[in-house]
Amino acid sequence: MLGAHPDEGGAVVRTLRPHARRVTVETAQGERGERIEQTELTHQRDGLFAGRLPGPDAPRYRFLVAYGDEEPVVSEDGYRFLPTVGELDLHLIAEGRHERLWEVLGAHVRTLDGVPGTSFAVWAPHAQGVRVVADFNHWNGTGHPMRSLGSSGVWELFVPGVGAGTRYKYEIHTRDGRLLQKADPLARATERPPATASVVHASAYTWGDAEWMAGRGGTGCHGVPLSVYELHLPSWRPGLGYRELAEELPKYIAELGFTHVEFMPVMEHPFGGSWGYQVTGFFAPTARLGDPDDFRYLVDALHGAGIGVILDWVPAHFPRDAFALARFDGEPLYEPADPRRAEHPDWGTLEFDYGRREVRNFLTACAAYWCTEFHADGLRFDAVASLLYLDYSRPDGAWLPNVDGGRENLDAVAFLQATTDLVRRAAPGAITVAEESTAWDGVTRPTYEVGDTGFGGLGFDLKWNLGWMHDSLGYLARDPVHRAHHHNELTFSMVYAHTEAFLLPLSHDEVVHGKGALVAKMPGDWWQKRATLRAYLGFMWAHPGKQLLFMGQEFGQGREFEHECGPQWWVLDEQWPAHEDHRGIRALVRDLNRVYTSTPALWELDCRPEGFAWIDGSDAADNVVSFVRSDALGRPLVAVCHFSPVVRAGYRVGLPAGGTWTEAVNSDAVAYGGSGVGNAGALPAEPVPWNGYTHSAVLTLPPLATVWLRPGGEPSRAGKVRDGADR
Repeated sequence: MLGAHPDEGGAVVRTLRPHARRVTVETAQGERGERIEQTELTHQRDGLFAGRLPGPDAPRYRFLVAYGDEEPVVSEDGYRFLPTVGELDLHLIAEGRHERLWEVLGAHVRTLDGVPGTSFAVWAPHAQGVRVVADFNHWNGTGHPMRSLGSSGVWELFVPGVGAGTRYKYEIHTRDGRLLQKADPLARATERPPATASVVHASAYTWGDAEWMAGRGGTGCHGVPLSVYELHLPSWRPGLGYRELAEELPKYIAELGFTHVEFMPVMEHPFGGSWGYQVTGFFAPTARLGDPDDFRYLVDALHGAGIGVILDWVPAHFPRDAFALARFDGEPLYEPADPRRAEHPDWGTLEFDYGRREVRNFLTACAAYWCTEFHADGLRFDAVASLLYLDYSRPDGAWLPNVDGGRENLDAVAFLQATTDLVRRAAPGAITVAEESTAWDGVTRPTYEVGDTGFGGLGFDLKWNLGWMHDSLGYLARDPVHRAHHHNELTFSMVYAHTEAFLLPLSHDEVVHGKGALVAKMPGDWWQKRATLRAYLGFMWAHPGKQLLFMGQEFGQGREFEHECGPQWWVLDEQWPAHEDHRGIRALVRDLNRVYTSTPALWELDCRPEGFAWIDGSDAADNVVSFVRSDALGRPLVAVCHFSPVVRAGYRVGLPAGGTWTEAVNSDAVAYGGSGVGNAGALPAEPVPWNGYTHSAVLTLPPLATVWLRPGGEPSRAGKVRDGADR
């Protein structure tokens, strides 16, 4: 109805201008538009003005709008432009196959026919009407109703004169007569919480990581070192924004030797206490720390320092906040209509309707968006188990089986497969990681390979090994005198270590809600707690699988994670009585990473059985495990892990080769806050068969320590320990 429409006598133009006193339409006539004609429109009712334009066709025109006693203002008519969403886009949206959905829906600054402005587009198929409410219309959308683009459910409008920085929402007229104000599901920027409006954003950032991105395409995560530092950006250095963090974070991570950082969710979320896991702005970095280009600057700085960036991503659920996705157009849309499928019992949130093509498209495109627009090197999918099982945390009778009568969420399986495939295709080299806590078959198997359960693989690159984490922490939480009876908790992970491609996580989940910091979980006095943590980290870095460590645990802070205050950095200050103890743990993490990244035996064959062999996994009485890691050329590294608080002199260990073996790492080194027990940095292998090997060596095992041995070479600085005999 609005805009110019041809009729028998020329063209009729209509415009909604609430509160206007007079509206005049100005047209350019003549071959070159040299003659300007003005036609005053007639006010019909409620701000609707209409009139007839001269000529047989609808010409180019603009309005002169007078309010009160003020002079008329020039105003372009957004309804004279064709829709900015094309037929092909609408077709792909309807089929759930628009891989770059963010380029079509949402708010986009653009110039049409020489007129600058912003186009708005939103999917709301149940709506009776949708209007844009924003700064530019004083949050009264009467004059800006959006156009319905047919059965697609998409509503669209180009608003001239609107640019970046404008705050806006959609006012949705529901089928039952209510008016809802909703944030844009595909907004690329938002107001800083607790404000909830979307913000028009146009990136002006020029990336400087072309070399990094070109190299990323051929690497992935297998056969290369990958060591991850997990952090909560708002509290890592409280008060710093994205750009300030870009000055500090890359240097800190590079000094510690981690290859990647993993950010807890940076997507916009209203409640800081959710740590980002209750997302309302799936396409917008949180405005708490800056704008989207500021976040790009941080990623760019990390790439410049040779550090990859993995983002936590939350496709499992969304909060019920009235301004966001819940009942978006007045009815269930992003969530299933049946509450047995919609309501997440653990978090009071809503689950996505993975069976609806448009919803699945929203999420798959979101994953591709972060890996392409923000150059993220990977996504860690949160709470995958809650997607996969229809009865997840639900009692009998409170869940709805699938079409085959089973508990598997077939729609979610298809969604996960589509998403991992799209990320691999849209962002070569970017990885996907599943936080999956069950024994679902084929989490890291390719989607095209069908397993024994009848499902294709989910296509992830890595799966969190939560079983290893749970068992090993349970073992170490016991007093050493009792560990001998629970030795299997230390070794069971190798029964299934090569069934998936694993990452070993010591994440934020293990240091919150009363669980205590890692060092606080360990029994004994302060010395024993630190020693056990150091030994555990040495065991973890040597175990098959990549590794992840949460912030603050790299220096053994004693308090668990608190999002409002961040890590206890002050324990590293010289004024703190135990600062040398904490610095020692951090020095160990640094050296573990340095030896790890330079030793292919620790990462080249992570996912293959030939990369690992037990030397002795059964010495429960002494609380010792020993094993050998090998690279593709057979070059070994031996790890001996001792979880008893006594010195064991004369401990013989089988070795895969003769010659001299050096201590690559000794977690009991004085430099790490240990007692300095060791083997003088090096020891000879003797032709004495032991543990099934032709050679062996007699070691002095330090108390509560892990020792790494490698053939030949010079002892590392980690080997600066006293000889065990002197001890």
